[in-house]
Amino acid sequence: MRKLWLCILLWTGAAQAQVVPLPALRAQQVSVSGLSSGAYMAVQFEVAFSRTVIGAGIIAGGPYFCAQGSVFTATTTCSCNEELFSCRVRPGGTRVQNLIAITDWFAAMQTIDPTSALAGHRIWMFSGTLDSVVPQAVSNDLLTYYRHYIDANRIAYKRNLAAEHAMPTDSYGNACSVLGSPYINNCNYDAAGELLNWIYGPLAARSASLAGRFIAFDQSEFIALPTWHGMADVGYLYIPPSCESGGGCRLHVAFHGCQQSPDHIGAQFVRRAGYNAWADNNRLLILYPQTSATLANPKACWDWWAHDDTRYAQKQAARWRPSSAWWTA
Repeated sequence: MRKLWLCILLWTGAAQAQVVPLPALRAQQVSVSGLSSGAYMAVQFEVAFSRTVIGAGIIAGGPYFCAQGSVFTATTTCSCNEELFSCRVRPGGTRVQNLIAITDWFAAMQTIDPTSALAGHRIWMFSGTLDSVVPQAVSNDLLTYYRHYIDANRIAYKRNLAAEHAMPTDSYGNACSVLGSPYINNCNYDAAGELLNWIYGPLAARSASLAGRFIAFDQSEFIALPTWHGMADVGYLYIPPSCESGGGCRLHVAFHGCQQSPDHIGAQFVRRAGYNAWADNNRLLILYPQTSATLANPKACWDWWAHDDTRYAQKQAARWRPSSAWWTA
């Protein structure tokens, strides 16, 4: 198979470990997932680098380039997250056909990968019926967006669980109907496992106790002065024992949501979102880039409305820097 450079910008800060450079480990397949702003980030990365990514898990997210560079649109049309203005979310409100046209234009200008590469992706989506931050109408628009490029049999959509806006797990967090920190809810539902099994599966059973290790890596290797750009100084990588020697493993990048940065909830997302238990028996590396708060972005959300870079959804964005630390074969 031909080698590709995995262009990814990484960042973080939160576990107590010696900070080291990100090690060079060979990854054969790359997938992404995320919650809320992390879901929007996962969609952005997937579409921009569609020739590198094989699939995505989107929890409480909306279509690519939904905000179109506007924080007002981001917080009133693509989500309900603005105290000063009423929520404007409605079915079809993100204007999916316009977003598809913009996507196609970016591809024609070669600022993102060709959209034809999306056809081979596997997509897993989740939207809780109680989600008050990214209501189901927004996620339904994402489904419409994906269906323009990807066959229905490659898309799974879970939307019948009475869950609020949070990462659903089957063993940790608030009650499923609660909206609040750490935005990880015990819904008796393993979203991380479901999305990994859809993208890569069927997988071997998850481990009862973790056998791998976490490393903290320096995110400034990928972006200068990370905190100036809303990125933490340190990021995290979970390495199962089977991947310690390097080649043959697969990489999954998990983007946390707003108010889930190290300063907000410590390492809870890294350790409790549910991904790591699936890594040990399935040769999966789990990468956790991390954000930090800024004056323009006090909730430490991922940049999906141009709070740091007007090219945030395209390959030229400052956040996407080629790195020889990761590659696929």
